[in-house]
Amino acid sequence: MLLQFTEIGIHCPQADIYIDPWRPVDRALITHGHADHSRRGHKYYLCTEAAMPVIKYRLGQDINVETVKFGEVKTINGVKFSFHPAGHIIGSAQIRVEYKGEVWVASGDYKVAADGLTETFEPVKCHTFITESTFGLPIYKWKSQKDEFEEINNWWRTNQENGKTTVLTGYALGKAQRIIQNLDHSIGTVYTHGAVENVNEVIRNQGVDLKSTVRVTQDIPKENFKGNIVVATPSAIGSPWMKKFMPYSVGVASGWMSLRGARRRRAVDRGFVLSDHADWDELNTAVKATEAERVFVTHGYTNIFSQWLNEQGIESATVETQYEGELTEIGESTVKEEEEESS
Repeated sequence: MLLQFTEIGIHCPQADIYIDPWRPVDRALITHGHADHSRRGHKYYLCTEAAMPVIKYRLGQDINVETVKFGEVKTINGVKFSFHPAGHIIGSAQIRVEYKGEVWVASGDYKVAADGLTETFEPVKCHTFITESTFGLPIYKWKSQKDEFEEINNWWRTNQENGKTTVLTGYALGKAQRIIQNLDHSIGTVYTHGAVENVNEVIRNQGVDLKSTVRVTQDIPKENFKGNIVVATPSAIGSPWMKKFMPYSVGVASGWMSLRGARRRRAVDRGFVLSDHADWDELNTAVKATEAERVFVTHGYTNIFSQWLNEQGIESATVETQYEGELTEIGESTVKEEEEESS
């Protein structure tokens, strides 16, 4: 096969490169900067121009990294590689691999719907498509972003009227910036957790027009937070750091919030269904748009989605990888538990 699934990662033997490997290799092509796809220790990295600043911020400014523009072709030992928007986070890419007329696409993580900040997903035709299935169950169907943020902004206004600070959590890279960009900033000030603001600074420095935020610091009086909103990481929930915002109402923005009990287990007041991964319909739309004859499913509800594709007449199989999707964001224990809960 043009691409092979190994214990190190997705390997292209002809070019001797790996895509998003989870062990150190000589040459790695990276779809995006999240930790389960972009890891330390590789001798050479190749990624998009837009993904590079965050990857260097996370892995070190001294890593050996080369960048390409979206759509630009990089040829390695006769194999043509190009990066195409995945719509997941800023700079995220699907990697197209072509050799002697055979085309594969490794999608990494992706979402199809535009979010007003990230480069919009671009369908890429291929013979073989490698897809995630983080939310590969029919129960996962996202509302429009406009409707979801209308609920978030109304919740913020209600908390403001009740004299509370609003705290909304999301992953520091990607989700937090999407939240910031789509909040109604006329309601009040948007404060940020340090981990979120560090990423914001990297993104702004590369020329992204991200809306204004204020880093939470110790010298800000407690009363300043009242009525305003704090965008924080999920790890902040229940931590001593939260005390400075009391009284507060805390919410989580995640695709997992569509499941029964997810909000209860996180001990939060509100859950908002907001994911940077494709829902069930989007997964099917993406696969269909590739016109692929064969699909490999790498992480999430792999068995269920692969079986569904086979039933639709698309040859499909599952492969084991170390990609985690959105599990780390919400702290859910395993995909298996979610399957049991949703059944």
